[in-house]
Amino acid sequence: MSTAMNFGTKSFAPRPPDKGAFPLDHFGECSEFKDNFMRCLRQNNFENSLCRQQSKEYLQCRMERQLMAKEPLERLGFKDLQDKEKVENKPQ
Repeated sequence: MSTAMNFGTKSFAPRPPDKGAFPLDHFGECSEFKDNFMRCLRQNNFENSLCRQQSKEYLQCRMERQLMAKEPLERLGFKDLQDKEKVENKPQ
């Protein structure tokens, strides 16, 4: 007996990711930021919410070096960190 199942005649058509390709950092331009982020994850038992600042810095590095499309940091989930920086940098 055959165990193969036929779910119709339509074939699956893969589609690219919404944000497009993510070029590799061949020259290691952002490796310092990546290493800081990974170190933070290891020190915090891989609780990524405790390493959001390092994640933000890594993504900023990638955007500045055209290794990913520029996106407003608010759309990447860092609005609260930006607001916090504005308050800390506000002259008194």
